[in-house]
Amino acid sequence: MSNAFARRRVLARLFSHSGPPVAAVAALFAGWEAYVQLSGISATTLPAPSRILLQAWHQRDALARHSMATVHATAFGFAASLSAAFLFSVIIDFFRPLRRALFPVFIITQTLPLVAIAPLVVLWFGFGLTPKIVLVALVTFFPMLVALAQGYESADRDIAALLASMGASRRRIFLMARLPSALPYFFAGLRISITYAVVGAIFAEYAGAARGLGIYILNAKNNFRPDLVLAAVFVSATLTLLLFGATVLLQRAAMPWARLSEKRP
Repeated sequence: MSNAFARRRVLARLFSHSGPPVAAVAALFAGWEAYVQLSGISATTLPAPSRILLQAWHQRDALARHSMATVHATAFGFAASLSAAFLFSVIIDFFRPLRRALFPVFIITQTLPLVAIAPLVVLWFGFGLTPKIVLVALVTFFPMLVALAQGYESADRDIAALLASMGASRRRIFLMARLPSALPYFFAGLRISITYAVVGAIFAEYAGAARGLGIYILNAKNNFRPDLVLAAVFVSATLTLLLFGATVLLQRAAMPWARLSEKRP
């Protein structure tokens, strides 16, 4: 009885969290399908969701190959972005004059239009994996850096003062007080950045690549196949949702105390 009750409780919690968004998406697609069927609009203008899913199934092998290329670019680019953001956040936290010197430069990088930068990066680094890594890192670097820097500043000053009074070095204070306090900010920045990562990789593939969802979308557009374009868009959206969900699970594993505090009345 206890196992059955536990399963029902898990299913109830799962439905309470996922039920409303799933119902909203289902209603959207149902309305879309009904509009296409009743209006008689051409499939080359607005394909029905049923047609998109059917073509996605027929093209599943090609979509899988191109999706793996996009996933590789996203993973390597985001890993490079995360490493660089953490390194620079530590540097500017220890050396405050560098923060005033480098932050305006980082802000300028965010004002550069990706449409103009992507072809130049491909021209400089070729059509391989490197330009995709650079563009994904460029898109996702700044939110992570700002989140980490803000997280360090949120550390309890009393704890830092107590550690200093006990003879702790600045590095020790950083590891014991400032770095742990940055965890919630870090995961907030991680969730924001991961949603941009797939988009950055696809945009890099638009500019020049041999394989990837960006190239697949470009070829489908040139062949006047909006159903295949939307099929690739749905795949990229699914990848983004999966990566976002992975960051949520990672946060729960790294910060179990936050989950316990949410359960308290």
